[in-house]
Amino acid sequence: QVQLVESGGGLVQAGGSLRLACAASGRTFISYAMGWFRQAPGKEREFVAAINWSGSSTYYADSVKGRFTISRDNAKNTVYLQMNSLKPDDMGVYYCASDKTMYGSTHSRVDEYEHWGQGTQVTVSS
Repeated sequence: QVQLVESGGGLVQAGGSLRLACAASGRTFISYAMGWFRQAPGKEREFVAAINWSGSSTYYADSVKGRFTISRDNAKNTVYLQMNSLKPDDMGVYYCASDKTMYGSTHSRVDEYEHWGQGTQVTVSS
């Protein structure tokens, strides 16, 4: 059973930073691309960032490009999302997800991911 557990969310002032982590267990983490998504109240879940299985390729939503950085530590089975210059529009529940296929590339669609964490809340005060 694949399990993804997010951590690192919280309350931060606009302009501040947070670092999210997603710890994976249950299958060979290194073989799968990983993604971060977020969902604000009343809105659909949206893509934030993705990283391929080796960490050599990353992909970002335009809204976070230059402010957020996705990375992974395959030795620790963990993927990270460093979020800088946070804005109120960045608020929401952040979810990590693992790709459906082994050795896949970076994906931005919800239906391209198979397993999801329970989410961690990010609140940005203006």
